[in-house]
Amino acid sequence: VSKEYGQLAYGDHPLSIGAGQTISQPFMVALMTQLLALREDDKVLEIGTGSGYQTAILAQLSSMVYTVDRLDRLTQQAQKNLYDLGCTNVVFKTGDGSAGWREHMPYDAIIVTCGSPSIPEPLKEQLADYGRMVIPVGDRSSQVLTLVERKGKDLMEKRGCGCVFVPLIGEYGWDDR
Repeated sequence: VSKEYGQLAYGDHPLSIGAGQTISQPFMVALMTQLLALREDDKVLEIGTGSGYQTAILAQLSSMVYTVDRLDRLTQQAQKNLYDLGCTNVVFKTGDGSAGWREHMPYDAIIVTCGSPSIPEPLKEQLADYGRMVIPVGDRSSQVLTLVERKGKDLMEKRGCGCVFVPLIGEYGWDDR
C-alpha cells in the first residue's frame, strides 16, 4: 500500500491501492487461499492482480501463477513488488481477466479477486479436471464467495459467505460504466 495507508496496513480491512481498486482484507485473502486447497505442483490463474499481495501468497504455495489485471499501472507495480521479493514463478498480463488466459490452460486453481455477476464461461472452460475456482458472485454492491469444483464435465458450486469486492470489468463481467 502507499505510505499514506502504511499505518493501516496491518488491520483486517481492505485498503485503497489507487485507480479505484483495493487490496483485500487479510482474512478474505486467507479464506480464498484456503478454499483453493493449493498443492505445490498446481498451476494457478489469478484474475485481479492488484498490488500483488494475493499473488505473492499464491506463488509461495504453488508451482506457477499466471495473473491478469486490466490496469497496466497495477500490473507494472505488482510485477516490480514481486520481483523485488524474489518471486520468479509468476507471469503477468494486462488484459480482460473475465476472459481468463487461454494460452496457459488448463489451470488447477483459479482465483477471482473481483465480484462478477455470474461465473464467466471462459473461466469454467479453463479449469482443469479436479480443479478449483473461488469467485465472488452477485451484484455490484454485494457478492457471495463461491467455490467451483470440476469433476470431468461436471461443475459443482458451493456458496459461502457474503463479501464485497470491486467489480470484475470485462466482456464476461460488468461493463466499464
